[in-house]
Amino acid sequence: MDFMKMMKAAKELQSKMGDLQEEMSAVEAEGTSGGGLVTVRVNGKQELLGVKIDTSLMNPDETEILEDLIVAAHADAKTKVDAAVQEKTQELMSGLGLPPGMIPPGMPGM
Repeated sequence: MDFMKMMKAAKELQSKMGDLQEEMSAVEAEGTSGGGLVTVRVNGKQELLGVKIDTSLMNPDETEILEDLIVAAHADAKTKVDAAVQEKTQELMSGLGLPPGMIPPGMPGM
């Protein structure tokens, strides 16, 4: 790939990064734990959007279990949203034809 093509691809990437970041905020994933007793939703920016807890877990003597289930559900949601972000990023990168190693630092999903 010649230098001019690489520069053009880099400029194209830069212009699309804003669009990608906007798309990422619209990506949502739901994670569950405890057989569905705890559910959390996160977006592509890793922001927690919601938490649902089954009332059967509302036992003051089992607070630690509930806390662990919330953390596990969040980890599940984060894994799913990370996969979605990675997929969208790969779609963008494949369309630009950049050689390996030309992905800018801080690119979502990298």
